[in-house]
Amino acid sequence: MKLHGVDFTSAPTRHKRITIASGCMNGEVLQLQALHSLTDFAAFETWLMQPGPWITGFDLPFSLPRELVEHLCWPTAWPALMRHLQTMTRADLRLQFKAFCDARLAGNKFAHRATDIPAGSSSSMKWVNPPVAYMLHAGAPRLLEAGVTIPGIVDGDPQRVALEAYPGMVARSITKASYKSDDKLKQTMDRRHAREQIIAALEAGNTPWKISLDAGKFRSDLLDDGSADLLDAVLCMVLAAWAWQRCEQNYGLPEFDALEGWIVGTVQK
Repeated sequence: MKLHGVDFTSAPTRHKRITIASGCMNGEVLQLQALHSLTDFAAFETWLMQPGPWITGFDLPFSLPRELVEHLCWPTAWPALMRHLQTMTRADLRLQFKAFCDARLAGNKFAHRATDIPAGSSSSMKWVNPPVAYMLHAGAPRLLEAGVTIPGIVDGDPQRVALEAYPGMVARSITKASYKSDDKLKQTMDRRHAREQIIAALEAGNTPWKISLDAGKFRSDLLDDGSADLLDAVLCMVLAAWAWQRCEQNYGLPEFDALEGWIVGTVQK
């Protein structure tokens, strides 16, 4: 089984790319076999169409909170919601989401999906810090168009399985220290040390997901990349590997709202 992890960006360029880690399980060890990157959405769409069997963890939210969707009277079936999002611009999204937040009390501005709280992820309607709403807008409709299977959400090609992953959840299970920055001036030795901690824990299988990583010749690349795009892709691949071990149990996913989706590997509380 091919396993992939994708660190996604809503605006890929030569300077900020969609980053992909690829590997497979060799016994109980996840072997990292390749790291590569894509500079535009056309290349991403082509990559999604590569034949399976594969399982991929994507670092992007697959949907929106039901509370928000129902408030806006948007479609409550996931495929229809994705097609609706395709008709909107980012500016449209921001205006709608900001109006929703402005009408709510401080401290409760954003709606959340059920998976966000146990995973520690941001609301998928946030348009700043981080702009995950734009990642959703750019990525999830492309998954629908590619015809992949998203377990519990949409049945597509059973040989191409897409799972929502969140690398921050794995990283924070190892260290609460910041391990990355896109600002080169903030790519400090402390952050490098945090990446070293994360890599070492993955190699030892010392996370709640118990997947041991063999980074091989790519270890120094993971350590040296101050943006940690490479490491985040690997963290997503780790969650894909955990899901593959549970493919007969719906990839380890609990029962969840098919509109909202679920972050793979998240323990329901």
